[in-house]
Amino acid sequence: MPADTLSTETLPTRRFGRTDMHITRVGFGAWAIGGPDWAVGWGAQDDKASVAAIRHAVRRGINWIDTAAVYGLGHSEEVVREALAGIPAGERPYVFTKCGLVWDEKNRKASPRQVGAPTSIRREVEASLKRLGLERIDLYQMHWPAEDGTPLEDYWRTLLDLKKEGKVRAVGLSNHNTKQLDAAERLGHVDTLQPPFSAIRRDVAAAELPWCHAHETGVIVYSPMQAGLLAGRFTIERAQSLPKDDWRSRNAEFTGDKLIRNLKLVGAFKPVAERHHTSIATVAVAWTLAWPGVTGAIVGARSPEQVDGWLDAAKIELTKEDIAVIAAAIEATGAGTGPRMPAA
Repeated sequence: MPADTLSTETLPTRRFGRTDMHITRVGFGAWAIGGPDWAVGWGAQDDKASVAAIRHAVRRGINWIDTAAVYGLGHSEEVVREALAGIPAGERPYVFTKCGLVWDEKNRKASPRQVGAPTSIRREVEASLKRLGLERIDLYQMHWPAEDGTPLEDYWRTLLDLKKEGKVRAVGLSNHNTKQLDAAERLGHVDTLQPPFSAIRRDVAAAELPWCHAHETGVIVYSPMQAGLLAGRFTIERAQSLPKDDWRSRNAEFTGDKLIRNLKLVGAFKPVAERHHTSIATVAVAWTLAWPGVTGAIVGARSPEQVDGWLDAAKIELTKEDIAVIAAAIEATGAGTGPRMPAA
């Protein structure tokens, strides 16, 4: 990577749970850059634009990237490797990835299987290390609870062992509930949780976020803009024109009455954005960061311009009045589910 693509800005950081990592309040999400040729793709994507977006985010001060083996069925990890090529190890951003979703190369459009078998996880970590070009992964997370009959205790012990062996720096769970977090914590500390969280999808605020706050478990939330719905640029017409290879075209939040309620909620973000002289997308992300227990938010981008559209969230903090305005709009529109605002 040319020297002029290295970080030229310093952004605020937070300690990531009990780990020795301090991360910026927003990180680069690499789901969408996996491309279209799999079950949950976002449509066609230019790899050159993806590389440019990642390098721009790093240049603007973002110090972590979240990807997964399943994103693009390995392709996202390969794009991340290309984007980070040339950055000295001591200067590169942290790289987080996930295991536990196994695909069939003969049927790339089939839904990946949720596998927790220790032998599978060990194969997956070696494959991710190779695709990413790393000797150690900074954070390795179980993507979803296993559905192949493997007990949580077995796959969690495997992740803990990988940490002891030095293949990964920290280990966490994604899309797991408090009962599952309790079971894992009894065996060894859960460094991190990665749940879905936005002003539309708020359910984890009831139990999982308080659990993580109490146990000093770092939290990086995904889809804080609800896959673009809260970015301020979505319309009914755009939702109706989404290509079939974009998973959002099949998602309930992007159709019917739910879509209408969600877009009405976006209207409440506009005056808040104007008060902070920033974008609606930034406010949507900053809203998730205002909740106790949340360390950072994963935000996707497929171009440098999209990065600039939400980067302010790494710096601004919403006021109590801002949070109250958004809570009132959530109640008025009936959008989403879960608590409307943090407890006093």
